[in-house]
This record gives sequence, C-alpha cells and structure tokens, in this order.
Amino acid sequence: MRLRHAFAAVVIALLGACGGPPAVPVGDVIAPDFRDRDPVDFGSQRPDRYAVHGIDAARFQQSIDWRQARQNGVNFAFIKATEGGDLIDPMFESHWRDAASAGVARGAYHFYYFCTSPEDQARWFIRNVPKAAGTLPPVLDMEWNPFSPTCAHRRPPADVVQDEMRRWLRIVTSHYGQRPIIYTTPRFYEENRLTNFDGYEFWLRTTAKPPREAFPGESWRFWQYSATGVIGGIEGEVDLNAFSGSAADWRAWLARRALR
Repeated sequence: MRLRHAFAAVVIALLGACGGPPAVPVGDVIAPDFRDRDPVDFGSQRPDRYAVHGIDAARFQQSIDWRQARQNGVNFAFIKATEGGDLIDPMFESHWRDAASAGVARGAYHFYYFCTSPEDQARWFIRNVPKAAGTLPPVLDMEWNPFSPTCAHRRPPADVVQDEMRRWLRIVTSHYGQRPIIYTTPRFYEENRLTNFDGYEFWLRTTAKPPREAFPGESWRFWQYSATGVIGGIEGEVDLNAFSGSAADWRAWLARRALR
C-alpha cells in the first residue's frame, strides 16, 4: 500500500511539472522499438533481457520529438546539464521541459572537470538544475576527458579523485535529498578504485562487453550499452540505456528514488 501511494505521488508531481497529462504516463513501461547501427553480441547478458530502456541526451541531440520517442519506448532520459564550474549544455532547458511534457522520467547529469573545485562544480549544478519533485536522482559523470582545451591532461591520483567525488556528492545529496548516481567507464572505474563507493548506484558505460565482464563484481542500476542507437523521433544516433530490473522493479525504484 505504501509503495502504491508513493508511486502515485511521483506521477502527480511529474504531471504538475509538465503542465498536464502526457500521452503516456510516467512509469508506464513501453517496450523499446530501437535499432542499433552497430550492434554487439553481448552473449547471455543481452540488453533485450531488460524491460525498461531509455536514452541520455545532450547538445548533440538537437532534434527530439519527445512524444514520438516516448511512444517508441524511451521510458527515461538522463539529460546533460552542466560541465565543470561554468558551462551549461545549450540543449538542457528544452530537453528538460519537453521530456517532462512527454511523460519521460528525466534526470540531469554533471560532467566533472578536474580543473575546478568540487564545491564550485556542485554549486554550478545546483544553480542550473531545478529541484523538481518526481525527477530522477542527479548523476555525477566521472570519466577522463581527452577533449578539454584546458583540462585534458589533468589526471589526479585515485585518492584525490575519490576525495573530490565525495565532496561533490555530499553537497548535491544535501540539496536534492537523494544520493546521486555515479556514471563511469571501465578504465576510470578501475584506475580510481570506485569499488570504494559502497551505497551508491552505478550507471555503467560498456558498449563492447556486458557489465559482468567490463566491471567484474560490480552491481549496476543503469547500463549504457550503445552509442549508435536509432529511435523514431530522434534525429541522428543516440546512446541507449537499460534499467536493471522488471517493469515492476522500475515503478518501485521510481517511488523510492524520485525527488520529493
């Protein structure tokens, strides 16, 4: 009974956030009608074993018909919000608004830079990402950045990385009232010993191997399994992601982890 009431509260909050009922209610799971331009054989741990799929979106996805994407099985979306201490993704505002209007469960992520203090980066994220009831927990994106003109070669040792992560996570948890999810890659995870982050849920990128091979022994909540997805309503390729559970698990997770 408590779970049903909590999930209903999440749905009501999201309906209020988007100004009216979406075509498909948040939490109703639609099977993915996706294609992959470069599919991988993941063996027995295939993404299609999982019921709930979604995307992540940033400035590279400049044209999304969110209602059509929702009808094609985009049940959730992690939307890039900020980088470092002074950059905001130019598509964040429109993706954030339109995903909610379509009934897509949405969350925001921050791309971390090692040239700015974690305190400044946490404050920048909080300044730009609304504390909206019903949204997914915030995400801390931790990976080496080879493209930054100013920060590409700054790679602190693992103990410094972990300390900076914990400082960002503490501030953001305090503000939003939910522990963030940690997104990472196999190399970053191994080099910085992220096994030390007990109690945090992981969103793992592995597009060549299944999670159990790329991250031995690590549990995950979300799996980014492709960067070459094709979905009706989305122009160009998009990252594909799976949730680690059934449709019922998804609704229970939303009721427990959505912002209040």
